[in-house]
Amino acid sequence: MAKDKKEETSGITAYSVKTKTKNVPMIDPVINVKSGKYIAIGKDSEGNNMSAILSKAKAEDFIKAGKAKQGEGWS
Repeated sequence: MAKDKKEETSGITAYSVKTKTKNVPMIDPVINVKSGKYIAIGKDSEGNNMSAILSKAKAEDFIKAGKAKQGEGWS
């Protein structure tokens, strides 16, 4: 059965532990800063939680482009 609503991905990909697949697109990511690391937290198309560690430059680029939201820990 086809999905009626097309979910838009952000361009951030991560490893899905539950399905054991690489480069799974993340939907609605929030980028938090913890201990100097930039961590994108979101869900895949099936609703499974995912996270990915990003560089500062990539994290800022995703936020500026509107593909991710700024979370906790930003100064």
